[in-house]
Amino acid sequence: MFQTKDIAVVILNWNGKALLEQFLPSVIEFSEDALIYIADNASTDHSIDFITTNYPSIKIIKNDTNGGYAKGYNDALKHVEAPLLCLLNSDIEVTERWLQPIISEFNSDETTAIIQPKILDYKNKSKFEYAGAAGGFIDKYGFPYCRGRVFDTVEEDHAQYNDNSTIFWASGACFFVKNEVFKDLKGFDESYFAHMEEIDLCWRAFNKNYKTKYIGTSTVFHVGGATLNSTNPQKTYLNFRNNLFTLLKNVDSNVLSIILVRMLLDGIAAIRFLFQLKLAFFFAILKAHFSFYVNLPRLIKQRKQLPKRSGYYQKKSIVWSYFIKKQVQF
Repeated sequence: MFQTKDIAVVILNWNGKALLEQFLPSVIEFSEDALIYIADNASTDHSIDFITTNYPSIKIIKNDTNGGYAKGYNDALKHVEAPLLCLLNSDIEVTERWLQPIISEFNSDETTAIIQPKILDYKNKSKFEYAGAAGGFIDKYGFPYCRGRVFDTVEEDHAQYNDNSTIFWASGACFFVKNEVFKDLKGFDESYFAHMEEIDLCWRAFNKNYKTKYIGTSTVFHVGGATLNSTNPQKTYLNFRNNLFTLLKNVDSNVLSIILVRMLLDGIAAIRFLFQLKLAFFFAILKAHFSFYVNLPRLIKQRKQLPKRSGYYQKKSIVWSYFIKKQVQF
């Protein structure tokens, strides 16, 4: 039976001293008995000095380079032996007894490998937060959406998602995973750098019959966009590119037709940016597709090596449901 002391809370940091000052106190206060680590991606802003001076009991793992979310966690977690891992963004405020429902779920269902809590918006605590909300799903063409958030429509929290339920992907903002499962999946795909690497990991877990759960009785508050906000073309580039990576690697059948439809939809999004004179975002999508072509040999090799499983999506097209049928809720 797992206990709180079996959890390692690992916070990835890159020049986030201000965020650590603001949010680390809640993690320390409400994570009784859990081990707390700072995994530092070669920061230059005295983050480590701040931790060693003010929180000498916190364990620090120093990565040699800033390899982003994927490589940063892969490198750091090699040094963590706790059976349960909590990958926690540095811009998360946790709440009292946030770990207990997570422990209970891991103990009640041994097939559960990955868990996400309820994620609310730190800046508006009555609303769900974009990156994860009440648990993630994906449509046939690789568009991710959540209970509580479909595209740009975010719901108010009225306890409608206070349940425990099986989901397809868990948010990397607060991502619980069994250490043995993380190692079995060989961690995150480091070519992603950031964005969608957790969806890819959950998809690979799904294809190996591991279960991902949402636990609505555990709550955290997420600032969101603290590293790359939605107005940054680099985020657009990573999201579009990594989405194509994920589809090619993991779709079980009809992958060519699905990717072609997805690329057509990407083209429509690019044209929309062009008409809006958002040229940086237009070129970000072009750059994403070019990178996809460059990486095709590696991705095809990965695809051949990975197991596949059907039934990954719940709706044929969330784009059609949202933009044409005007369905704005899960």
